[in-house]
Amino acid sequence: MMRSILHAGTRSFGKKYDYDVTYMHEVINASTKAGLALTFLPMVTQYKGPKEARAVWAGALLASTLDGDCGPCGQLVISFALEEGVDGDQLLAAIEGRLDEAGEVGLGFQFAQHAISGSYEPNTFGDRIRQRFGDQAVISASFAAGSGRFYPVFKRGLGDGHACQQLVVNGRVGKVAV
Repeated sequence: MMRSILHAGTRSFGKKYDYDVTYMHEVINASTKAGLALTFLPMVTQYKGPKEARAVWAGALLASTLDGDCGPCGQLVISFALEEGVDGDQLLAAIEGRLDEAGEVGLGFQFAQHAISGSYEPNTFGDRIRQRFGDQAVISASFAAGSGRFYPVFKRGLGDGHACQQLVVNGRVGKVAV
């Protein structure tokens, strides 16, 4: 019964986002508990913080995801961001490495890059986020920076990784600056 519910939810997700969910079905078939764990993971990755800071969250999630892979998972993050009303021009600028032009998306992107880098120097991007949007925005950017790489790494672990690709934002193609 639970397996059927998980498969139905997975099919719905795949259809909504035009996303290949084959690996999710394989996980569910192998272990209902693992399928449930995969279902609950968005509680971490999708903690978006305050509405006015969604672009910061999106930038951090995008940077973390692209650090793990720049294929279908990156495209999925773009879809999530656009659903939240994040500016497509800022997303495209971040994808292409034009972070100074990427506004709040660029701020979140740089925050995540710093967090991912392993540097123990103060993350001044976090200070800027906190001053402008508050602690909840820093928390959401931290969740995004830490969790965005999960899916691409998980998929590669299962043997379902994808090579870098061009990402599409509102019909415009952006070449990922790797």
